Amino acid sequence: MTIYHLMGTLRGTDATEAWIVDGRITYHPPSSGIAPQQRGTLFRGWRRRPPPPPVVSDARSDVVVDIAGFIYPGLVDAHTHPGLSHRPGAVTDTEIVRRLTMCCAQGVTHIREMGAQRDVAAITDPESAGYVPGLPKVIRAGRHIARPMRYIRYLPVEIEPRDLPAEALRQLARSDGWVKIVGDWIDRSEGASADLRPLWPCEILVDAVAAVHEAGGRVAVHSFATDTIDDLLEAGVDSIEHGSGMTRDHLVEARERGILIDPTARQMATFPTIASHASKYPVYREHMLAMDAWRSEHIQLMVEVGSHFIMGSDTAEDVGERGMAVELQCAVGDGMPASVAMAAASFDGRRRLGLPSWEEGSPADLVVYDRDPEAEIAVVAHPAAVFIDGVRF
Repeated sequence: MTIYHLMGTLRGTDATEAWIVDGRITYHPPSSGIAPQQRGTLFRGWRRRPPPPPVVSDARSDVVVDIAGFIYPGLVDAHTHPGLSHRPGAVTDTEIVRRLTMCCAQGVTHIREMGAQRDVAAITDPESAGYVPGLPKVIRAGRHIARPMRYIRYLPVEIEPRDLPAEALRQLARSDGWVKIVGDWIDRSEGASADLRPLWPCEILVDAVAAVHEAGGRVAVHSFATDTIDDLLEAGVDSIEHGSGMTRDHLVEARERGILIDPTARQMATFPTIASHASKYPVYREHMLAMDAWRSEHIQLMVEVGSHFIMGSDTAEDVGERGMAVELQCAVGDGMPASVAMAAASFDGRRRLGLPSWEEGSPADLVVYDRDPEAEIAVVAHPAAVFIDGVRF
């Protein structure tokens, strides 16, 4: 068995070293009778020592491999869609595996799937006959819930407002504790004056969130518009996705309520493209451009008030080109300190989502960099190693 000795800079813990034994984190050194093997050791600056012959313990045939660098609990892409299809047909098993493999290559060991037609549990659940090992662990959220003609074609379950509480519970039943509701979208029925409008009466949203909470679940809501946020705060949602319309007062209240904010910086940068396709809706077009104009200022405001960040790429088939590595670089480019971005994508985000990090005996889900991503954020695109349950990729 290979035992990994983690050294260097361990982010998110005060420990200076740890070990991976039987796929789990421990702070208890292996038996002194086991000698280390230097082959495969990672060093800062991507220097490698010449590999000496392996030294193996007689007792358990254990080999100790030193891993040195900047080591974080595995990244969490808190907003991606491995099971989502933008077409009528369902995404294939092969495509789901490809998307998740791309996530792993970017240091992601967990994802929170924020809505998809296809339930990926058949591939990601270890109890499933079709389970594929070595992929990031998935927290599912069922399908998007929206009103008819008020979201992207093919994606949501479309319902009338009165049915929202019951539908939220139905989606919770096929999830891992999260429900995804579309909070606002353009209302094209208004013609040239169309703009972003809330989808749900406040009282219905309050009832739906309460029903999910009573059943032990949590609610994430897509929102671009300012007008939606008061209702989300009153309802007590657990996570606001995008949040591009949130004012300072909204952000402060969300912080005080412990509501998670997923800024999806890369997606926010697409607002000019969205506006360019909205020539029939000039009010909406100008609204999207106005939000884009203060995108950097807004993300800096989120940081300033102390928002409870999680980080998500809002990707599907494009995760290889626009996944977490790009999301983190976009967030930092817009003014989020790299230390805040990395913490939110790793140990802080994991804690906020109820995932383990450096606890004794926790699964060894880690990402290793040869240089410090908090000094040079582009480093996140090139992990030196990724561990899922102690298995190195």
